[in-house]
Amino acid sequence: MLAYLIRRLAYAIPILIGVNLLTFALFFVVNTPDDMARMQLGIKRVTPEAIAHWKAERGYDKPLFWNAAAEGGKRLSETIFFAKSVRMFVFDFGRAEDGRDIAEEIKSRMGPSLAIAAPVFLLELAVTISFALLLVLFRATRLDFWGVVLCVALMSISGMFYIIGGQFLISKIWRLVPISGYQEGVDALRFLVLPVFIGVIAGIGTNTRWYRTIFIEEGGRDYVRTARAKGLSEAAVLFVHVLRNAMIPILTGVVVVIPMLFMGSLLTESFFGIPGLGSYTIEAISAQDFSVVRVMVFIGSLLYIAGLMLTDISYVLVDPRIRLD
Repeated sequence: MLAYLIRRLAYAIPILIGVNLLTFALFFVVNTPDDMARMQLGIKRVTPEAIAHWKAERGYDKPLFWNAAAEGGKRLSETIFFAKSVRMFVFDFGRAEDGRDIAEEIKSRMGPSLAIAAPVFLLELAVTISFALLLVLFRATRLDFWGVVLCVALMSISGMFYIIGGQFLISKIWRLVPISGYQEGVDALRFLVLPVFIGVIAGIGTNTRWYRTIFIEEGGRDYVRTARAKGLSEAAVLFVHVLRNAMIPILTGVVVVIPMLFMGSLLTESFFGIPGLGSYTIEAISAQDFSVVRVMVFIGSLLYIAGLMLTDISYVLVDPRIRLD
């Protein structure tokens, strides 16, 4: 196990470096610092002096990769690549265009993102697996037919419809919860009820159909026919044997998502005014704050790789027959 983790970490480092290089190329080679300055200052009536001043304030006046005017190691360190990309590997994210520390902003916004993402993840997992098992238990009946129809209908509707419809019906018409906003502490519950509910409803259709397919495929295995031949009830076969052996394909899609919970939801946080990382990313894109966007891309790739490693580890915990050598 330890050797496998070390090997995967060795694979992850080149991937992160590649993502970092690609992101740097997109932001500083394809879209040069001069282009950034013009977008921030306004394309019209911008002077070369204003562009030079804007670049000097943010350290964009240095060479990209190699500073021939410097001496020794400063030829590499006094470059845009070292200051804006290499330092991210030690979690030195620098400052946003408005002067705020990006690392501090991420720390303060991580809590609200998790406050939405974690309940949605857990409730959706419990509801969809239970619903899928129920449909398989009553397979080829009217319950199964209409359950599948409901899932297809739910997955065919845009997530934007759930958000806007939920805000209009539950908040504006019924006035049960606030339409948007956020507060710290216990008061946050009344602001989180609606986005969590909508997040669960929006994911029922797709996930239930996926889990139902997995359970049906697992139900055709030889060990399931043997269990039924021994006289076990259909409920015992499904909830004891099928569910346990179907955990590996389920974990493939579940565990990899866990680290990404910290990133928040772009649409949900923006529409409900939740000050999380999702809304932070949207605000940065709207304000053309490239420093924040680069950091969020780096963190997203780092968390995704961590999720893949957690998935492999979970395989061993669920099925001891699997060995990671």
